[in-house]
Amino acid sequence: MAIPPALEGHDVLASAQTGSGKSAAFGLPVLETLLRRPERTRGTRALILAPTRELAQQITEHLRALAKHTDIRIAPVYGGVGMRPQIQAFRRGTDVIVATPGRLIDLMQQGEARLDRIEILVLDEADRMIDIGFLPAVKRIITKLPNRRQTLFFSATIAGAAASLAHDLLRDPVRVNLTPTATPVETVRQSVYAVDQEKKTELLLDLLKDNNIFNAIVFTRTKARADRLAGALARHNVGAEAIHGDRSQAQRTRALDAFKKGRYRVLVATDVAARGIDIADLGHVINYDVPAEPTDYIHRIGRTARAQKAGDAITFVSYDEAGLFAQIERSMGTSIERMEHPLMDTFTGNKLKAPPQVRRRTFRRRRR
Repeated sequence: MAIPPALEGHDVLASAQTGSGKSAAFGLPVLETLLRRPERTRGTRALILAPTRELAQQITEHLRALAKHTDIRIAPVYGGVGMRPQIQAFRRGTDVIVATPGRLIDLMQQGEARLDRIEILVLDEADRMIDIGFLPAVKRIITKLPNRRQTLFFSATIAGAAASLAHDLLRDPVRVNLTPTATPVETVRQSVYAVDQEKKTELLLDLLKDNNIFNAIVFTRTKARADRLAGALARHNVGAEAIHGDRSQAQRTRALDAFKKGRYRVLVATDVAARGIDIADLGHVINYDVPAEPTDYIHRIGRTARAQKAGDAITFVSYDEAGLFAQIERSMGTSIERMEHPLMDTFTGNKLKAPPQVRRRTFRRRRR
């Protein structure tokens, strides 16, 4: 749906489920357009902005594969690694730059990022860029681009600040909408365990015992929890590594590569990894902590069941997370399958039943 209008030179405003092929949806038109209009002198003619290093690297790999038999050059620009290769990419006139806003601003301030010949701008996961605070940087970058350009705007959700940015950037865009509601792909089997917060690690270890879970990404809410959980798994002889924003790019890349090659059974991640990690045969996603937003839940579980393959998404819900979990179910308009386990708390209908001691504490606080 996105490719024909993009090839015709229209601006495109698109939203779609994670794992639905957005990299090709904008990548193929970008490459085709550059091939149609070859330049005698080299220069950066397409800029793709992405919110995370992992997503920028993933897009670069996809586009390089698509452009394998052409002379189009593609380079990533993101933080956590040395600037010299990125500076050289701009100086060589690399055709397509895939960048995170922060590092691109750094290179602009040094006078090393020339953007005056950009013909196509792509914003991928625009809502995520806004969520993590990149909106001022994105607006600053846009002021340095030519006014006459094509813009392709991809976002999982288009509302609020994302809708405002799209309105400012796009000229008479073609609208492509494959996500009328926040829903996961149909090939993901979802289930939930009600468990006390202190028993989550014990439950995870028990689920990993029988080897039905061959590999899994386990999502935690904070970096510290990710490190603690990875350490706990390793102490119980489960190969695990953590990936989050405090790890250097080299550490994150090594951990992800080792996980893909099967050296680790579990990758413990914060939401920095929810978008931009593409693992073809990931069997399980486990939400050790319930995410704060339904869209984050969709993006987390979208790491499995890629390209219509089957996958499992398991969520651990403690009593204090019951409200967040209910919000996710309301957003999707469905009830997720409840599982039973000896370590579990209980569900009453669709609601999590509070342990008696929690109910008594709450009652006393209210009376005071």
